[in-house]
Amino acid sequence: MADYVVDVKAHTKDVNEAAVAAIVSYCGIALRGADSSLVSATDPKELATVRDGFAAKKLGLDAAAADNGIKAVVEKMKGTRHKSRVTFYYLLAEATGTLSKLG
Repeated sequence: MADYVVDVKAHTKDVNEAAVAAIVSYCGIALRGADSSLVSATDPKELATVRDGFAAKKLGLDAAAADNGIKAVVEKMKGTRHKSRVTFYYLLAEATGTLSKLG
């Protein structure tokens, strides 16, 4: 858990550790695989999965709001080669003002 918090802190100032824990819980077993623990920001199918999965189901975002948030996160993380799924989801919630829905 501490590793996820450290990674999120590399991209934003104040980190809500309860929200990070909620994301880790949401992702579950997907975080065990090297490929599934990362988000490919250059793969439209992957970004659609983020939009239609986490953004819609957990954050309650419509497609347009989710897409705008995803674009903001991709821009914020553009210097990071391996984008942690937990960090990506956290920054998406932060960018869309839905962090409070996570815990």
